[in-house]
Amino acid sequence: MAEAHSAVAFSFSITHEGWDVNFDREMLHLVWQSGVRSWKKRFFRFMNNLKSGVYPASLGSLWLTIGIVAAIHFVGYKVPYDLVGKVAPYISGSSILAHLAGSFVVGLLLWLTVIYILRYMLKLLLMYKGWMYEARGKGKKATNITETWLFLVKILSGWRKPMLYSFQGSLPRLPLPSVEDTMKRYLRSVRPLLDDENYARMERLANEFQNGIGVKLQRYLILKSWWATNYVSDWWEEYVYLRGRSPLVINSNFYGMDAILMHPSKNQAARAANIIHFCLQYRRLIERQQLEPILLQGLVPLCSWQYERVFNTTRIPGIETDKLVHYQDSKHIVVYHKGRYYKVLIYHKNRILLPCEIELQIQQILEDKSEPAEGEEKLAALTAGERTPWAEARNEYFAKGVNKASLDLIEKAAFVVTLDDIPYEFENEHPEKLDNYGQILLHGKGYDRWFDKSFTLCIGSNGRIGFNAEHSWADAPVMGSLWEYVIASGLETGYMEDGRNKGTPEFVPPTPTRLQWDLAPACIEVINRSNEVVQKLINDIELRIYVHDAYGKGFMKASAMSPDAYIQMALQLAYYRDAGKFNLTYEASMTRLFREGRTETVRPCTIESTAWVKTMEDKDATLDDKYKLLLAAGQQHQRNCQDAMSGKGIDRHLFCLYVVSKYLEVDSPFLKEVLSEPWRLSTSQTPHGQTSKLDLKKYPNCISAGGGFGPVADDGYGVSYIIAGEDLIFFHISSKRSSPVTNAARFARQIEKALADMKALFLERKKAVQHKNGFQFGKIHINTYEFVLSVVFIKYQHR
Repeated sequence: MAEAHSAVAFSFSITHEGWDVNFDREMLHLVWQSGVRSWKKRFFRFMNNLKSGVYPASLGSLWLTIGIVAAIHFVGYKVPYDLVGKVAPYISGSSILAHLAGSFVVGLLLWLTVIYILRYMLKLLLMYKGWMYEARGKGKKATNITETWLFLVKILSGWRKPMLYSFQGSLPRLPLPSVEDTMKRYLRSVRPLLDDENYARMERLANEFQNGIGVKLQRYLILKSWWATNYVSDWWEEYVYLRGRSPLVINSNFYGMDAILMHPSKNQAARAANIIHFCLQYRRLIERQQLEPILLQGLVPLCSWQYERVFNTTRIPGIETDKLVHYQDSKHIVVYHKGRYYKVLIYHKNRILLPCEIELQIQQILEDKSEPAEGEEKLAALTAGERTPWAEARNEYFAKGVNKASLDLIEKAAFVVTLDDIPYEFENEHPEKLDNYGQILLHGKGYDRWFDKSFTLCIGSNGRIGFNAEHSWADAPVMGSLWEYVIASGLETGYMEDGRNKGTPEFVPPTPTRLQWDLAPACIEVINRSNEVVQKLINDIELRIYVHDAYGKGFMKASAMSPDAYIQMALQLAYYRDAGKFNLTYEASMTRLFREGRTETVRPCTIESTAWVKTMEDKDATLDDKYKLLLAAGQQHQRNCQDAMSGKGIDRHLFCLYVVSKYLEVDSPFLKEVLSEPWRLSTSQTPHGQTSKLDLKKYPNCISAGGGFGPVADDGYGVSYIIAGEDLIFFHISSKRSSPVTNAARFARQIEKALADMKALFLERKKAVQHKNGFQFGKIHINTYEFVLSVVFIKYQHR
């Protein structure tokens, strides 16, 4: 009741003596501060949107343009076309004011015209993707076309420092491939997976589709590509994520780990407070658009649209489909500890609380000895389980009263924090501890992460950290950018010798407030049923984190292969040895060179890669054959990645054609078969070094171990890898224990062997080349020696 009374700003009552009105001045002051802060944020958001909306120009150039127009007009020149003189008569007021107002209008119109011309010129330039296909490196020069393109892009976008969303209006739309091109790429991708008979059948289905219903479906897709900002992203978000009814845990959500080579503080409250503070700082950078946009080659921008929903975002369950809800602002976070939920205020007088102040709040939660309410401990199992039961329970048991109020606080929080009561451990001598660390982050206990939130920040009892992120709102690189920022920022500020945060609290921060629940027995029964579903999933998952430190990207680059292509070939070789056959392989590639781009599929299992793998297993194959086929496979994989990034992928186009067919209620045997093919090897690379904050020269051990996800197919593997350094790669390998054909630990050993065999191949090839060159050099040296002796002998004879 005390919480309810403190929430009332004023009250009144009617007595026989008249009106009795009571004001709570402190509460009214808080309401006033909240309103002022809200309006300030709206104003600054408007100004930032205006600044980024006129990029590459600046607002200062508007006043310069108006000044020049006014000066030209008042000097007596009729430039341009005496527009000011034509506009002035239509403006009321004195003659001078009318001409000044006319100058303002004409200057504004000219300024907007120039801006839109510049933006569309930049958009046309950014449509060019030829630069991606050109070889780069020492001694390799770009073509004249690309050199000219680089110069023009630099001229148009290099006027001033861009804001986070400055390039959004200049990014081109994702191009729509022709059905013919997609069919050619698709048939080539499945050729190594099908025998002659099945390939002939698939070729026939593809030709029938291309010349039949595909023509009609493509017309509708062309119309959407003209009308929508991105013809894929909205359908991808809805049908792949939000309409899914299966549990989010393991099937959808992914995780990220700490920089495990460092352990800056073992104090759980201090580390939690530090990371919370810098998460909020990162949110402020997004709100103010001060976050640096990612520029490939320091010049070509990636779409920043996904950053909008990092914070204050939650996934709301529905009976048939979920929805994403993003709140403009949030002044609190929610913390979970030992089955209890707490609301923690994060602002004081319009500033973010300092790490040392948040630490006091976290410590209060850790020291709280109260017991969770009945059903509260496992409440979040609803968010982990199947979506329809959660939607029904939400409508029935969380639609009013304290349950609704508490649920609103969780869903409207900036993010959720879980203070685990177990340590997150890593030791080179005990790899199983790192596996356990990953499993804790992937699923926890199944009920101690709020899986619907954009992300849950997880803090181990020993101060190590991680996160669990919901997938529908964005892709992993966006969370990776946040993660690099908070880890690097935490190292910059540092900790005291006892592990606590530096600094002195400027005031006593607000005490965390326990969320109240009134869960009926029927609701608790639903929670327990969801928990049973989740526990079955958890018990079935196997996770192995393999740390490869024999060599890294330095050796790969020296071997004339891109690191990603090198690792993908290693995965193909490892999978073939593990399964005894090839299978459809998924690799995620980003399409953020286009507006609102998300991902495209690269198919690493190609004609070239299978030829090389078979040669590696052939005892009679020569060293030269293995080497040449590996380079050819790597080059083909790189071209496939470039095609995917430049909008020439296969799978998103087929997916959208399938969605159109469902809307039109048209049955396509080809699309039905293609979309039902399982991805038994699903892979993804976690990017590293996205932010300038991460200074590996200053902090060489500040290397994230990356993160992972669950297997896509019941009889398949999920493999996430991060090329963390010159000699360090982390592989996160997941599989299901119930599958008789997969084993994550066994596959890790196959990856280790494949990488070792590939290194041996390159070293043997190098040794053979050196021996050959040395032998030829020796022959030249001997011949030269003989020639010198003959010359000396002839001279001696002449004497």
